[in-house]
Amino acid sequence: MPYKVTIDRQEAPVSPGAFLYQVELWPHQSLTGNGFVWIIGGTFVMAMLPLFALLGTVVLWGILPFAMISVGALWWSLNRSWRDRDILETFTVTNDTARLTRQQPDGTLLTWEANSYWVRVKRHDKVNRIVDYLTLEGGPRKVEIGAFLTPEERRSLQALIDRKLAQIA
Repeated sequence: MPYKVTIDRQEAPVSPGAFLYQVELWPHQSLTGNGFVWIIGGTFVMAMLPLFALLGTVVLWGILPFAMISVGALWWSLNRSWRDRDILETFTVTNDTARLTRQQPDGTLLTWEANSYWVRVKRHDKVNRIVDYLTLEGGPRKVEIGAFLTPEERRSLQALIDRKLAQIA
């Protein structure tokens, strides 16, 4: 599951401002480094198999650049996809503050903060093509949370956060 609860205290901490609850969310990452090597290697081999019949001919040099461009384009697109999934959302709750921090793929941090008493997780049945869209409300503006999760994961995340916010209120 592409989220985990890292802190879940049942009782109030002694020090003010200490985290009562923290959840980290990230996009699903199905392609491993080893899988990346296999995909690129397999594509290279499959692109080269038909070229063996052309060894020693001038036609080989006309087709070879296109085969290499296709392997290079696949490598570039998979690399780009890996960079785009480097998102980390962290939702933390203290006695008086709820904070959502989103680390973008380029490393910039976006932060939303509100009084934890007023924060609510609202599920929208369908927004454009996204089913069970989640927003955090109660602060200066509405923000989305877990947009990259599946609908089932968003429903379970809402239940987790709602339970913790109800304990604090």
